Amino acid sequence: MSETPSTSFSMVRRISSEGQLPSPRQLGITQPVVAKRISFYKSGDPQFGGVRVVLNPRSFKTFDALLDNLSGKVPLPFGVRNISTPRGRHSITRLEELEDGQSYLCSHGRKVQPVDLDKARRRPRPWLSSRALSTHVQRGPAPAAPGMLRAPRRLVVFRNGDPKTRRAIVLNRRVTQSFEVFLQYLTQVMQRPVTKLYATDGRKVPSLQAVILSSGAVVAAGREPFKPGNYDIQKYLLPARLPGISRRVYPKGNARSESRKSGNWKVSIITSDLPNAGTSSQIYIILYGQHRSSAPIYLYGTDGARFQDGHEDTFTITVGDIGTLFKIRVGHTNSGLSPSWHCKEIKLWDLNAGRQFHIPVQRWLARDQEDGEVCREFPVLNKGWPILPVTVYEVHVATGELWNAGTVANVYIAVYGEKGDTGSRQLFRSKSTLNFLRGQVDSFLLEAVHLGNLYKIVIAHDGLGPGNGWFLDDVVIKDPTTNCEYTFFCHRWLDQGEDDGKIVRELYARNNSILSARQKLEVIRKETWAAESWKFRKGNTLQFYNRLTGGFVRLHPDSTVDAVGEKTDKYGLFDVIFNKGNVCIFQSHELRHLSLALDNGFVTGMASGGASTEMRVLSQPNRCALLESARVPGHLVIFDRHGKITNESSAGYADLSKEFVVFVKGVLLNSAVVLLATSLCQALCLQPDGSCTGVGKLSEKSYWRVHKISSRICMFESVKNARMFLRIKDGRCDGAVDSLPLSHQGSPTEVLPSPRNGVLAGRLGIFWSYLSSSEGIGDSDCHFKIKKNLRNACISLESVKSPGLFVGLRSDGQAKPVVYTENGSVFFYPQVIKFGRENPSGMSVTPSQEEEKILESRNQQEMPSEPEARGAPSPSTAHGFHLCLRA
Repeated sequence: MSETPSTSFSMVRRISSEGQLPSPRQLGITQPVVAKRISFYKSGDPQFGGVRVVLNPRSFKTFDALLDNLSGKVPLPFGVRNISTPRGRHSITRLEELEDGQSYLCSHGRKVQPVDLDKARRRPRPWLSSRALSTHVQRGPAPAAPGMLRAPRRLVVFRNGDPKTRRAIVLNRRVTQSFEVFLQYLTQVMQRPVTKLYATDGRKVPSLQAVILSSGAVVAAGREPFKPGNYDIQKYLLPARLPGISRRVYPKGNARSESRKSGNWKVSIITSDLPNAGTSSQIYIILYGQHRSSAPIYLYGTDGARFQDGHEDTFTITVGDIGTLFKIRVGHTNSGLSPSWHCKEIKLWDLNAGRQFHIPVQRWLARDQEDGEVCREFPVLNKGWPILPVTVYEVHVATGELWNAGTVANVYIAVYGEKGDTGSRQLFRSKSTLNFLRGQVDSFLLEAVHLGNLYKIVIAHDGLGPGNGWFLDDVVIKDPTTNCEYTFFCHRWLDQGEDDGKIVRELYARNNSILSARQKLEVIRKETWAAESWKFRKGNTLQFYNRLTGGFVRLHPDSTVDAVGEKTDKYGLFDVIFNKGNVCIFQSHELRHLSLALDNGFVTGMASGGASTEMRVLSQPNRCALLESARVPGHLVIFDRHGKITNESSAGYADLSKEFVVFVKGVLLNSAVVLLATSLCQALCLQPDGSCTGVGKLSEKSYWRVHKISSRICMFESVKNARMFLRIKDGRCDGAVDSLPLSHQGSPTEVLPSPRNGVLAGRLGIFWSYLSSSEGIGDSDCHFKIKKNLRNACISLESVKSPGLFVGLRSDGQAKPVVYTENGSVFFYPQVIKFGRENPSGMSVTPSQEEEKILESRNQQEMPSEPEARGAPSPSTAHGFHLCLRA
């Protein structure tokens, strides 16, 4: 994608013109033509409302013809190249495989992401209407599409290749219901077919968002490519000026003559005589004046090649009244066989005022030279006006920590200040080997004439490449001229499948770094509390681990408190007996009459219910918690490095001694339903096709049911996709379909006879649960050993069959078997949706030999099973087990 100075952002996609169904003809045949009505949806995009196609031998004779037709209707970067069933399991390769009334997914590769078809079907599809807009009667106000204008705006539409043919239109809700409706409207206005739109600098405008964010003009084209021209919009738009530049006041008598002034300029550009200094690209220039800036003006002619080595090219341009000139921007489209260009100097003549400006350049505009930029800005010296310095801004772009937060798309930025803007600049050359990776801060240099105080940026990407969605944390711009730093906080997705679906963000500056850091910290704290608040529900039993001491908080019978307890210490358990927001009371599980309390800044044990026992939980970005007195804000639970209570003034390593890792007892009990969070707002999720990803939503689709095999060994069954279990097999981490017969899915009392001893009934239930779990998968691929991490209360899942391999995540969030590391790719943070049940005290799943003998003699004397009485094999022997349980 070429670098351009336009303040609009383009999302380049392959868009072919929509094929029209041939009109029905009366054919002399006797057999009817069978038509299929089929719906096609976009892979991984529930926001796309789908396309309905009538398929018959007349409309589409080949499967490729259908793919080409869908490429013009389904917005995919490389067109529709694959059609599959809704779950993505089977690819369609022939027209005969498509069934009438069914729905299918379109993608540009073999990898397909399922979508919620019910949600997609509920979305309106105005582009399916064939009625002309002029005949459409709007009964009520139509809701504006996301990102559309709330008020009308003027837009100049030029005819491609003919700047003299232009129309000024007003954007309103009636004509911006969808991009297709807008193109139909332009077809009527321009009185010629309009299937594509371009910005005045030649970049495609593929959506309504891009139209709204354009510089106020677009070029309407049919199927032909973009044709450069002097698409000057200043004559046809309402007067405007650059932000922050005061309008010059003229005497009343001269107002009429000033408004009629036309900006006629003569431009002379000299190309250097260095080897290969000439260019094959299209050169453009933008003039910035006191009132406004011009549109990009392409400098081209018909008398041969321009901008060759050592040549001087002269042009006459008209830009309207821009006011006093203070800077120019010159650049090219980086196109052709030899796009690099070395400019020697630029001369400008204001033909109206008779002033001449000489601008020495002597710079490369080339991707492979100097800093790689293909556009440059230069200040213009005007008598009585201060000259603005050329500044090299430092732009630091932080990509978020979420899985799949990085992008491979081309990222563009436009910076706005009191004295103009930088135009759209591509961020492509940083100190990092690869740009915009998850959790990475990329630094770029952006050269421009000084903009004064910065107030906003517009940042976007072009949506190209697989996994092009991007989670932008923030952008920090440093101005070396004034030594100021501006922070633009985002912390949102630029992704058509996430958040609000926008890939363009307009961010406003905070020039106080302390306030910006505080705002960012507050947002992260809220997200952390949302992820961790389940731990503090009333009735939960907690343990508090102190990182500094390496021990657990204990409350002793004499009311003393320390932080050196072992995990199994009975005095280290606390029950949540009160919860209101983030204020809780933590009562000792062993000593019911005592609770944790903060009295005069020191931690002690006091009777439950007093004001001193109310603690406010303050979540930290690292998932730890601070315990603050609700009665006296600022007083925290603090321990020194020896685990003794202390206060903030005397404690060493103050930050560490305040933080506690909170554990909840009974998280992975049998039949529990849990989320395995991979970040503050993402979770491990099993897809219907069996693939596993770590970027699932914190919703029912990411719920797992725990099947406890033995101590610290569990299986995880997807709640949404019943009988599918997480597994590691053949170098892959995916889901396995349970092969357990339906007859084994019932409760133990439905299959086994009910014994007279209640304890034995419980043992039979436990054993049957173990038997069902073991037999359901056929092998141990789905068995995982739980490894707990005391430092952050997370767990890791190690394969029992392949020791040393853990469930891990790639940077794009896809699950894969990995070796244990501390980089977080194997860390999962369990959240309990529904607690499970514990095994009865003192009972194990597998009985001892002595227990087997005692129970076997009792069963023979008192309770012969019905299968044995009938001569049939018992359920246990049928599965290769000898059923012996102690009563």
